Amino acid sequence: MEHGALGALAGAGDSTRSVHAGRPPATAYEPSLPGPVFVSHYHLPGEATGPYVYGRDDNPTWERLEAAISELEAPGDPEVGTAVFASGMAAVAAVLLSQVKAGQTVLLPSDSYQTTRALRERLESYGVAVRLAPTAGDAQLAALDGVSLVWLETPSNPGLDVCDIRRLADAAHAAGALVAVDNTLATPLGQRPLSLGADFSVASGTKALSGHGDLLLGYVSTRDAGLAASVRFWRKTVGAIPGPMEAWLAHRSIATFALRVDKQSANALALATALLKRPEVMNLRHPALPADPSHEVAARQMRRFGSVVSFTLPDQAHAERFLASLRMTSEATSFGSIQSTAERRARWGGDAVPPGFVRFSVGIEDAEDIVADVLRALDEAAAA
Repeated sequence: MEHGALGALAGAGDSTRSVHAGRPPATAYEPSLPGPVFVSHYHLPGEATGPYVYGRDDNPTWERLEAAISELEAPGDPEVGTAVFASGMAAVAAVLLSQVKAGQTVLLPSDSYQTTRALRERLESYGVAVRLAPTAGDAQLAALDGVSLVWLETPSNPGLDVCDIRRLADAAHAAGALVAVDNTLATPLGQRPLSLGADFSVASGTKALSGHGDLLLGYVSTRDAGLAASVRFWRKTVGAIPGPMEAWLAHRSIATFALRVDKQSANALALATALLKRPEVMNLRHPALPADPSHEVAARQMRRFGSVVSFTLPDQAHAERFLASLRMTSEATSFGSIQSTAERRARWGGDAVPPGFVRFSVGIEDAEDIVADVLRALDEAAAA
């Protein structure tokens, strides 16, 4: 797939690339980003098939977004293709359910996003064995024997553990397995799994890619044409397609992607650094912190460390008092938005986290305002 007008800008920086990715060449009297195409069927005269046949198969609005994401995942690589989906989980399911069959084995992180792990029951019902191993310490290396597909999530959600993608991908390929990386938390501006040896880079575009908390989207990128075709066929047959408006909104939002991610990463480090001084804050995690258990590996493979900070308060009641005391941070079960959000993750079940565990997604507000809001809320929670 062509990557828009950016081919001539092979050395472009992330912000330049974000602004121009997937957009057509400048044309007189035309918008720089054409509006969404709403269509269920196309005019097909005679025996013509053309580039567009049916609205579930292809849409020019998706294609521009797919070209933009490919540029971000693998700048300047014309062999990389992307398929966009109705949600992040639609993208996850497209890989997991299209690449394995009965009698094969999938290796999942035991600490990955809980809805990804929830696919275990579905996989097993199809005769696929599912093996689990944690992210930290590259523990999946010890579980590769006989595996057909290895799923990595780094940093992991919500625990923020990191694994060495290159090391695991090399070992998995030597064992005959495909490798998929959930890159949602890192984003393609934070790390590029395909350049580190992964076969698939998968993400929820609901989060930082679109960044405004107003749409659902997912995508799968790969440089293997056969794998790309199988994922696209899955999308076609199950109908997990994005709406044209959602695709257009996401593409529009990508123009500010680098600005947002830079601001959020800096803000997250500022918050994490401030939290180091709080005695009630335990198990503080952010990969940018030099003392974080994941920092050494993260620093080798990540260019930005993301917007999420996690930590544990003494108990459920303490965490709930803290969240209720925040004034400019809303409680929401998502991350990557321009607005700071936080949640007590254990309220949902499914994750092996303490009752006082807080996942905090840092927005683009001024760092001093975020830190002040959090420290004041911690003071109020401790005094109650």
